[in-house]
Amino acid sequence: MRLTVNGRNHDVDAAPDTALLYVLRNDLELNGPKYGCGLGECGACAVLIDGIAARACVIPIEGCAGRDIVTLEGLGSREHPDPVQDAFIHEQAAQCGYCLNGMIITTKALLTRNPNPSEHEVLEALRYNLCRCGAHVEIVRAAMRAAGHPFEARD
Repeated sequence: MRLTVNGRNHDVDAAPDTALLYVLRNDLELNGPKYGCGLGECGACAVLIDGIAARACVIPIEGCAGRDIVTLEGLGSREHPDPVQDAFIHEQAAQCGYCLNGMIITTKALLTRNPNPSEHEVLEALRYNLCRCGAHVEIVRAAMRAAGHPFEARD
């Protein structure tokens, strides 16, 4: 099966019902998406599929052929981070960092469909991404900064 991930085509030898997350991590060595709950509930495994945030742990690869898949690694580089990644770095929006993949991917998807979201819209978009460390204040600040509204989020 051929998958397009981060702008590159990859021929994958896996069963059609294999979860996209396993192919990304095990076959393509893309470790941005994390294994969290395995049920599509926590958001740690989020990727963009055709620009929409999706939970890679519950999506079989057969549904991904011919679609544009972007992982955290495909957003930017260390030298040239995506504006969302840059905002998360600037706001120090991490403690353990496990949830960051999902938070960044979800923020990127939100800003793609709504470049000027309100704080309420940011909170609504991120509400299904779980963070055990309690870094939500910084995460919301980072999302607001990426949207061009630095420091609008309230503590």
